[in-house]
Amino acid sequence: MKLRRWTLARGFLLLLFSTVFLLGLVGQTLAQEGEKTAFVAEVDGIINPVSQRFITRTVEKGEKEGAHVVIILLDTPGGLLSSTRKIFESFLNAEVPTVVFVSPRGAQAASAGTFITAAANFAVMAPGTSIGAATPVGGGGQDLPDTLKDKVTNAAAADMRAIAAERGRNADELEKTVRQAKSFSAQEAVDLNVVDFIAQDLDDLLLKLDGMSATVAGQERVLDTQDITVRRLNMSLVDRFLFLIADPNISFILLSVGGLAIVIEVLNPGLIFPGLVGVIFLVLAFVSLGNLPVNWAGAALILFAGALIVAEFYVAGFGILGVGGFISFIIGALLLFSHFGSPSPTEPSIGVSLWVLIPFATAIVLSGAWVMFTIYQSRKPAPERSVSGLVGMTGVVVDELAPRGTIRLQGELWTGIVGGDDHVASGERVTVLAVEGVILTVERLEVAPKSEDNPSSPP
Repeated sequence: MKLRRWTLARGFLLLLFSTVFLLGLVGQTLAQEGEKTAFVAEVDGIINPVSQRFITRTVEKGEKEGAHVVIILLDTPGGLLSSTRKIFESFLNAEVPTVVFVSPRGAQAASAGTFITAAANFAVMAPGTSIGAATPVGGGGQDLPDTLKDKVTNAAAADMRAIAAERGRNADELEKTVRQAKSFSAQEAVDLNVVDFIAQDLDDLLLKLDGMSATVAGQERVLDTQDITVRRLNMSLVDRFLFLIADPNISFILLSVGGLAIVIEVLNPGLIFPGLVGVIFLVLAFVSLGNLPVNWAGAALILFAGALIVAEFYVAGFGILGVGGFISFIIGALLLFSHFGSPSPTEPSIGVSLWVLIPFATAIVLSGAWVMFTIYQSRKPAPERSVSGLVGMTGVVVDELAPRGTIRLQGELWTGIVGGDDHVASGERVTVLAVEGVILTVERLEVAPKSEDNPSSPP
């Protein structure tokens, strides 16, 4: 009877807790649905796969969680065309109103930033910001040949006109950012209908957005941003780390140091630590390079330089392989971010800073020169050692030489070896023919000794 009551009580408690839990979930859901939320994400730096994933995930999160508006705070010099396309495609197909706010003061929306800003439902700039300069250039910032320039420029201009037409912006002026590398200040952009309006800060932006309408998924949406809750979204720790190492200088250092550590491990097997560090750095280098417009021929030359330096240790020569390794390293560093094919209309000029390249290359060359000099010195024939003063002296066999044994010479015991198949018995006298360390090469002395107490005395 008691057991049955306990079972009923336990069931009642379980039902009660389940009901309270479900009511809590329902209440939370209703609260979220009734709450106006603005999702705000900040992007500061080059547009690459990391920042692209962050922006598109923010838009998707806003759609799924019913955000009232998604706001991107943007400051960028440009970025990869592939990443830029994914971002403005996400904006054009978003089911939530999107805003790009070029801020803070002094920020820019250059190259890729122009495309991204123009693709949002609302394009807004802070005072003192700029937008434009989306003309295609080569990977190193150089001008293009006329034919290639026309081809790339026409494609980029077509994209820009399509975006402008979709958002009702000044297509002619936006096209000039591509064809003429034109840039606009915040006020100029507003006057020419390149962007919608100027806002001092985020609070001012939300105030001015209130009551404005936008077409989202084919439907007209009116924004109500009074007393809206601002929810800031940040990159995950992994994304922040990937964004940090997606830098030309950092990727160059990771690749170079990783390759050098592998070289040290190959030349000194068993150290383990250099090999471990080298593998980790090389993996991080490839992750970093995967988020940048890298010339893989340059990366291959840097790694090939390490292989040539290793070969120099094992191949007899006059340092040709080592010199080739240094030349390969420097050329690889210069080519690492150089491109000779079709350029992107959205990428800024990027490359390894000379402030990083020159000191790093100098240190590598100097340390390599010292190593090569050491190798060269080790390959020089050792000077002939002077003939030991023991050669020609006589001693007495203590332990039989068959062919190795022990000899007493000048009161000291030595290891002796007799040549050929000869065996010398204990007590016999021998003559020293050669000395190598503590081993004496001897031969039998045919004349019997006069006295064992004075083995060095003549017979």
